[in-house]
Amino acid sequence: MTTTGEEHTAAGTGPWWWVGWRSAVLDGGLALASAFECGSEGVRFAHDAGLPAPVGVAFGGISGSVLLVRRKWPIAVVLVSIAITPAQMGFLMGLVGLYTLAASELPRRITAALAGMSFAGMLIVTFVRAHQSVVRGDVPMGDWLVPFASITTAIGMTAPPVLLGLYMGARRRLMESLRERADSLERELMLLAERAEERAEWARNEERTRIAREMHDVVAHRVSLMVVHAAALQAVARKDPEKAVKNAALVGDMGRQALTELREMLGVLRTGDGLDRRVPAVPLAAVGAAAAAAASRAAGDSGGGEGPSLAEIDELIGQSAAAGMVVALSVEGDLRAYAREIEQTAYRVVQEALTNVHKHAAGAKTYVRLAHRVSEIAMQVENECPPEVGAGSSVGLPSGGNGLLGMKERVAALGGVFVSGPTDAGGFRVSAVIPA
Repeated sequence: MTTTGEEHTAAGTGPWWWVGWRSAVLDGGLALASAFECGSEGVRFAHDAGLPAPVGVAFGGISGSVLLVRRKWPIAVVLVSIAITPAQMGFLMGLVGLYTLAASELPRRITAALAGMSFAGMLIVTFVRAHQSVVRGDVPMGDWLVPFASITTAIGMTAPPVLLGLYMGARRRLMESLRERADSLERELMLLAERAEERAEWARNEERTRIAREMHDVVAHRVSLMVVHAAALQAVARKDPEKAVKNAALVGDMGRQALTELREMLGVLRTGDGLDRRVPAVPLAAVGAAAAAAASRAAGDSGGGEGPSLAEIDELIGQSAAAGMVVALSVEGDLRAYAREIEQTAYRVVQEALTNVHKHAAGAKTYVRLAHRVSEIAMQVENECPPEVGAGSSVGLPSGGNGLLGMKERVAALGGVFVSGPTDAGGFRVSAVIPA
């Protein structure tokens, strides 16, 4: 900031200390006018002082041109105007100098002191000149009018420029403060917009992950069983037609259930695309909710309940056994009701673990263990080594590698612990503990 409070930015286009050319031209014009005024008044000053007229004109012109530096050195301008007040010159310089000083960022005590000095100088000089005029008879006025005229002139030459300068300085500072606040608010809004975009992107990614996990839970188990039954159907079609018919019926039922669940999710994904284009698009959260609702009915044939529960574990294991898996279930503790999310997560862990056995260890004996404890429920699915190397891939089941990750995310979301990995005997174990 300069002494007048105007910004001295690097982007200024004016010469020297001026911010712009308009300011330079204005100050130049004021300085020229002040020099002309002081020069013309210097003739009378030279006559009164007994000096040659050119000396008085030069003195007045040099003194008046000091106004050119009013923005950079306002104190010097005011002091010069006070100094030449006894010569009755520099009235324009005094007015402009006091205005610039009051509008500057200088301490108010300096402004008050210089304004007081200017007032006193103007008062004294006016009083002396008026008294001399009365004594000589040049001005017909009473003695009582001399002090009144002196005080009035001193106030008129001092108070208006100071008050106007204070007002303009306060107004400029207010505008600068508002501009800074607006810039700060704009930066904050931009930052908030960036953070909102980041949160929206994070939410979209979370919903995509959730949709993928739910669709995996809905489809993977049934399709895996369908592939296993189809392979068994191909193997026994000629040897045991009755069993082949049974397997074909199972494949058809599972396919219809999988298609029904897929339609529910894909129907939500297509919302807003039909004939009525005015229907707003459904957000990803709604898609995720629909996917979760469809996934919650993946194991139930009725489709009207609130989702899979631990009471349906026997049916789930029965489906795997019907597909040729040798699976044994053991339960510790008394079965009791848990929160809906806990029962669904426990069911999904067992379901996905059995699906992985179908994919990677076909023919291996599998053990499913559930433990109902005081403050938690634990589950473990462990399969032995497949009877033949490569048997797990004999039916050609694809694997996307998301099953274990989805189970871990589900369990972690409820504050549980999930562990999976191979066993020493060559099998695989999936374990999870969920707080109840």
